[in-house]
Amino acid sequence: MNRAVLTKLHLIAAAFMFPAVLMFLVTGGLYTWGNKGEWVETTHLVPLTQPFETQDEAGLKAMAQTALAVDGVALPSGSASLTGEGAQQSMSWVGARSEVAVSLAEDPAMAQVVVKEATLHRWLVQLHKAKGSVWFKVYASALAIVLFMLVASGLIMGLQIRSLRRITVISGLSGAVAFTGFVLMG
Repeated sequence: MNRAVLTKLHLIAAAFMFPAVLMFLVTGGLYTWGNKGEWVETTHLVPLTQPFETQDEAGLKAMAQTALAVDGVALPSGSASLTGEGAQQSMSWVGARSEVAVSLAEDPAMAQVVVKEATLHRWLVQLHKAKGSVWFKVYASALAIVLFMLVASGLIMGLQIRSLRRITVISGLSGAVAFTGFVLMG
């Protein structure tokens, strides 16, 4: 491939994906050191019209949607999941901007609905953890492909230029050794 075309494609892809790269770098770097952002949590007690153990996913989801609406919080972008059986069952519904959990309250005539709304930082961390919509997952997958193409095109350009070939090979081999060492130190 012509080096001028490769350089332009490299530049366009890098500039287009820079905001996403920056988000993933910042959230990943902070997450590595334990900074995951915060949730703003509220708890609602919902009177039961029928015993909790007879509730199905639709009924639990309806309770969750009501509590989310009361708090003015968007529906979670992910799917809901049930765990346990009977009175021990619970439902959790996760997403990037919000999460909600429904379980039996201490009072058997009530359900407990815990609504969590993400702060901006936590929202971005949730996106980083693939808790966003299908559209964001497609965008993040495109980012992964573009990052690979950027690194590959950079290597290709480094190998094409005689004066950069040696440093490209030495850097690549050093990187492979460093990666292996850090993985083994885990």
